[in-house]
Amino acid sequence: MVERSIRRAQLKDVESLAAHNQAMAAETENRTLPQAIILAGTRALLEDDEKGFYLVAEQAGQIVGQLMVTYEWSDWRNGQFWWIQSVYVRPETRRQGILRALFAQVEADAKERGGICGLRLYSERNNLGAHRAYENLGLSRTCYEMFEREF
Repeated sequence: MVERSIRRAQLKDVESLAAHNQAMAAETENRTLPQAIILAGTRALLEDDEKGFYLVAEQAGQIVGQLMVTYEWSDWRNGQFWWIQSVYVRPETRRQGILRALFAQVEADAKERGGICGLRLYSERNNLGAHRAYENLGLSRTCYEMFEREF
């Protein structure tokens, strides 16, 4: 088995993270994310811990997977949900436990920190492969539908 490590992303990872975000958007939603915007958005999160953080999986010195965590306060639970977003594993390294390792690390970090009442994520409705992967991690569907207004 190839040696793998999971770590918090650093500013030096910004280009790799942005490229993975572009690849994920193209693959799952057939969307093209403008390079300047995704690079600036990724950099903004890496420079501000209050926005969230990325975890990355590395193999042979290369980032092969990532996920981003952002925060939501729940008054109902008097705790914080960690939202998992920007999940991506490079196609050539899929089905090797990378997503499972990233998820295990974020779950352990949440439990260690305390005050985190749960983990949540959303997925594109037709991304059935991702749905199966999330269910295999022990996540369950909720009764909520998502609504938005973009500006």
